[in-house]
Formats: sequence, structure tokens, C-alpha cells
Amino acid sequence: MNYFYDVLLLIFILGLFGYTHSFLASLKVKEFIKQQFGKAIAFYRLFYNLFSLVSLYLIWEYAPHPSLKIYKLNPPFDYLVLIPQFISLIGIIWCFKYICFKEFLGLSQIERFLNKEYSEDELDEKMTFRVEGPYKYSRHPIYFFSIVFLVFRAEMDLFYLTMLVAFIIYFYIGSVYEEKKLIRIFGKIYEDYQKEVPRIFPIKIFNNKS
Repeated sequence: MNYFYDVLLLIFILGLFGYTHSFLASLKVKEFIKQQFGKAIAFYRLFYNLFSLVSLYLIWEYAPHPSLKIYKLNPPFDYLVLIPQFISLIGIIWCFKYICFKEFLGLSQIERFLNKEYSEDELDEKMTFRVEGPYKYSRHPIYFFSIVFLVFRAEMDLFYLTMLVAFIIYFYIGSVYEEKKLIRIFGKIYEDYQKEVPRIFPIKIFNNKS
């Protein structure tokens, strides 16, 4: 079978998702929402997350699925890959220890909206800057642990491999745009942080050991 066009279409769909995802997260879009809808900005983060989840579900279900088999691990190796996956899930939980999970989901913003004691600016997502835990080793540790989780897989086909490569590329490109926003918010303190801590992969851990 010819999988070339299926892969091209899948890449296009994933690229469109990545562009839309980054565009909707930009400060310009948030400012536009504030200007047009005022305090309704409190619901934007939750809408953004739901939109992303629904979009990913639709891509997973209805995008082309080039089914060329690349590998399939036999026992016990198919169970061994669960170990790094489990460790990466623990790592993601570790990351959320240092950020507000309700703020990340968009629930805290809605609580502030219902409280009616907050200004329009206070209803947007609150950005915090803390160099603690995994953030001492990676500026985007959630991306790092997500990549680890996605890479270790007992069975791989062309569809999943295309998704994997696309998401790794998106994590990098998305982090670039995200950090431009963070520099606008936090200024020089974040620029200094960029110089000290790697973007995604905690390579300085190994450099310090050598």
C-alpha cells in the first residue's frame, strides 16, 4: 500500500493543530478576548484546554491511519517499557507540584469570576515563575516527561511514529513561542533562567556528572 499521501495529510493536520494551539495561547488573542468580552476571559483557559482535547481526539479517531507496522516487542520487553512510562507519569505529577493544577485547567479563573471581587486582569491565567523541583533541570519538564512517555511503546506503526515526531517538533517550536511570552511577562529574570537551564532535555545533569 502507498502510505505517502496518508502521512502527508496527517502531517498537515497535525501542523494545523500545532499552529492553532500556539495561536490561541498567544497574548494577542488573550488581549483581543479581553477587549471584546471583558471578564469572560475567565473562561478562556478552560475553553482552550477543552478545544485542544477535542481536537486531539478527532485527529486520533478520524485522521488517516497509515498502518505500516514498524515493530512489536515480544514478552517480557513489552512489559518493560511500562517502567519508563510509569516513571514519566510520576515526573509529570512532580511538575504539577510546582504549578497550580486548577489554574492550569482554568478552574481557578472561573472561581475568581464567580467571586465577583476580582478585576478583569485578575481573571486571566496567573503566571508564576519558580525555579524549583524539575524546573531546575529543564525549562519545560512536562514536555520532557511527555516525550519519554510517548517514545517508550511496545508497538509502533507509521501512524503513531508520525504523531510522535510531530509532537516532539511541536513541543520544541511551542516552547519557543511560549518563552517569548514569558520574557514579556518576567523580563530579564527569565532570560537569565534561559542561560542556566536547558530548554527541554536536562542535559546539564549529565554534563555535571562528567
